[in-house]
Amino acid sequence: MIAITDPGSGMDTLTISRLFEPFFSTKDRDRGTGLGLATSYGIIRQSGGHISVYSELGKGSTFKVYLPRAAEDEVPAPPTPRVVARLNGTETVLVVEDDERVRRVSSYALKRYGYRVLEAHSAESALAIFGQERDHIAMVVSDIVLPRMSGLALAQEMRQLQPSLRVLYVSGYTENAFLRSGAIEPGMELLESRLPRKSWPGACAPSSTALTRSDRAQRRASGPRRAEPGSDG
Repeated sequence: MIAITDPGSGMDTLTISRLFEPFFSTKDRDRGTGLGLATSYGIIRQSGGHISVYSELGKGSTFKVYLPRAAEDEVPAPPTPRVVARLNGTETVLVVEDDERVRRVSSYALKRYGYRVLEAHSAESALAIFGQERDHIAMVVSDIVLPRMSGLALAQEMRQLQPSLRVLYVSGYTENAFLRSGAIEPGMELLESRLPRKSWPGACAPSSTALTRSDRAQRRASGPRRAEPGSDG
């Protein structure tokens, strides 16, 4: 507690009742702003304290400031180090993409981060590769729109042999197009291929997952919608 006494003229009850109001002052207009005590009151309250005043006309005024006691041994906690997820991996990833240029770029991006990549240009070739390598394949990255068999049907075939298989679907079509068609179901992981390919290693890392429908719904609810230019799958 800090006490300050002024042996001046003191104040009446009306003045005391307005003492901490902003811009209230008993001084002439050109001599006071009426902000001094109001500012002091705000600082003390924000610090968890309290200020009181006792005054009588002709006897002066006494201000008492009460502030919370600071713990002497309290040391600020060190900032928590930011954990950066590693994108590198050594797992085997099967990339299924009928567009050779997209397949080549996708495979190159994953290989740069240490992944072993198997490439398939069709669902049929993917099934053949999976039959030989299924014990080593950790994830399948497949375009949804493929000739003769969709990526969804391909994943169903593979999961009959390996039910725990992780599948990341990729498409140039927007998510809304699949939502309208009912092709996307809860729990499916979709990466729109218009995104930079450097985001693929993070989606393929065993310790992380791509955005699910619920994740993306929350993001849309918390921010403005983006324009969705059309593109080929």
